[in-house]
Amino acid sequence: MEKKQHYNADDLKILEGLEAVRVRPGMYIGSTGINGLHHILWEIVDNSIDEAANGYADEITVTLHRDGSASVEDNGRGMPTDVNTKAKMSGVEIIFTKLHAGGKFDNENYAFSGGLHGVGASVTNALSKWLNVEVYRGTVFKMSFTSTYDKVKKKWMCGIPTAPLADTGEKTKKRGTYVHFMPDGEVFETLEWNYDTVAKRLKELAFLNKGVKINFCDERPVYLSEYGVDEDGGVKEIKIKQPPREPVSFKYDGGLVDFVKYLNDGKTPLYEEPLYYCDIKDIQVKGAPAGKIKIEFALCHTKDDTESMFSFVNNISTVEGGYHENGFHSGLLKAVNDYARNNGFLKAKDAAFIPDDVKEGLTAVLNVKMANVEFEGQTKTKLGNSEARQPVEQTVMEGLAKLQNERGKKTVFEEIAKKAKFAADDRIKHRAERDVAKAASENDGLNLVGKLAACSGKNPDMNELFIVEGDSAGGTAKQARIRQFQSILPLRGKPLNVQKKTALQALQNEEIKTMISAIGAGFNRSFDVEKTKYKKVIILSDADQDGMHIRCILLTFFFKYMRDLINSGYVYIGMPPLYKVYKKDVVEYAYDDAELDEKIKKVGKGYSLQRYKGLGEMSAEQLWDTTMNPATRNLIQVTVEDAAEAASVIEMLMGDKVEGRKEFLAENANFNKVDGFIDKVNFKPEDGGEAD
Repeated sequence: MEKKQHYNADDLKILEGLEAVRVRPGMYIGSTGINGLHHILWEIVDNSIDEAANGYADEITVTLHRDGSASVEDNGRGMPTDVNTKAKMSGVEIIFTKLHAGGKFDNENYAFSGGLHGVGASVTNALSKWLNVEVYRGTVFKMSFTSTYDKVKKKWMCGIPTAPLADTGEKTKKRGTYVHFMPDGEVFETLEWNYDTVAKRLKELAFLNKGVKINFCDERPVYLSEYGVDEDGGVKEIKIKQPPREPVSFKYDGGLVDFVKYLNDGKTPLYEEPLYYCDIKDIQVKGAPAGKIKIEFALCHTKDDTESMFSFVNNISTVEGGYHENGFHSGLLKAVNDYARNNGFLKAKDAAFIPDDVKEGLTAVLNVKMANVEFEGQTKTKLGNSEARQPVEQTVMEGLAKLQNERGKKTVFEEIAKKAKFAADDRIKHRAERDVAKAASENDGLNLVGKLAACSGKNPDMNELFIVEGDSAGGTAKQARIRQFQSILPLRGKPLNVQKKTALQALQNEEIKTMISAIGAGFNRSFDVEKTKYKKVIILSDADQDGMHIRCILLTFFFKYMRDLINSGYVYIGMPPLYKVYKKDVVEYAYDDAELDEKIKKVGKGYSLQRYKGLGEMSAEQLWDTTMNPATRNLIQVTVEDAAEAASVIEMLMGDKVEGRKEFLAENANFNKVDGFIDKVNFKPEDGGEAD
């Protein structure tokens, strides 16, 4: 291409209105994949939640329509319908056509508002084919917007009003706002809403916003897939149409208390009712006007030995933590130490509890709402506002001090102190056993001889660790690998299910110690993701029931004791093919039954078919071509966007209680695919690969 020799002001492109959103949608919604599709729904839902969070609404209805559109209705105040004197347009038009415009940029209309990026409903409008609004304020107001590409001007006309806001004159007793929009297929890679994703998010929002009723209706028919044989002997998919799902409603009058009880389902709590406290403090964020921070928390200890901490800022799950979590843990530690000293659980000679002592068995939810939020971290889900730490710490200390004096709470705090004292005594008594994790990380020669085929490279950014099911498949993988950057760790039998064991019991298992040693970043609370030897840890198991079980066990281990490995995006699922379709020099691989028919047609008549029952049946060359070669393999990256839901599913699947487990597996487990359990966490294809 010929280079331009001049560069002046006329070469600068000015993007007007919402055109910038169309040109670079990823800047505003993260991606144009399925996450971005759901993001434009969350922008509208967040507006309704803000009305509820500030006391103006108590019911929200979200509907997925048969044509692929979505709508959100609330019974709040209704968007402003009068004309803004500066902009010379109605409030509704401002909200849907102007970026960074609305009622949330001061503290007068909304003390607290949700959302991650703060770009608002205008982005949803810009990325939709059409968007219709109805406002109920005594009469019904209506306005419509549309997006088209102007071929003459060679630019997008995004979110353009078809007419000014109109007062229809139709009387109504309803109040609130109804927004109905159709995502644009020119923007998004998929227009298929995921029922579970929407339902989980709405359920979570209902927990976080006490007393708000959130209705969810999916009008789309449900299709079940069955497979038959066509006239050429190939496999064909048959879709059977089912009625739409029944509408569901989420409403939790207990709010965070109900959330903690939900998280503890399947565990044994030390006291029946979780502790709850809420307060509003002053906060001064650097470079911003003085404001308020709302802090609420609920907690309950269980007989488990691991911590389950879930925090939220403005309804966003902060899975990577941040200053608010630091303040919570500091306040909890000080409060428990003070109580233990004052009530004889800690004698004068005893050392104070350390954070691990009061975290043992803790299930807690922290919900913070504030203005001028700064999100950081790998997935922008870590609170970066250092100003939040002190008010959260103060609130936790004050709250627990007040709760101690409430009737019936004395025994609760006695149980907390006893739990912490037992953890402290156990820590001191079994310090040598707890050092096994450190020894496992540092003594590679002891734990890895004859087990790990280590790569020669020392760069974690390049290195990959394949955890392979079975010695046979492990041997094949060792032959297939590129030793400069690929390490192979075969598993001998099924690893330990750590959900049913304590940390000390887990450390006594040889396979667990070997994995800790291979990854080299520690274990449990001493785990430091910055020390990991591999930025890709790939689980490679057979595509059958046993293989699925191994995936679940390993993911449970990583989630429970190395969660930052998942949060950083370093854990993957390798996807071996199920079939090889070949004829002469033509070879195609199919990764599930649905893909098999397509591959058969591609190879043509006279084909031969090989069904792989396990990884060990593949030659080294086949395993490399299909599963290990970065240029051709399919990898699924594990992420946790909804840590609370993931923890609940893991407890249900891998814990001691069996109620509901068979039903869950019957509905979700398809051992030829990565779904079921995995859908409940979050998986996405590796860059350059395709999801199975």
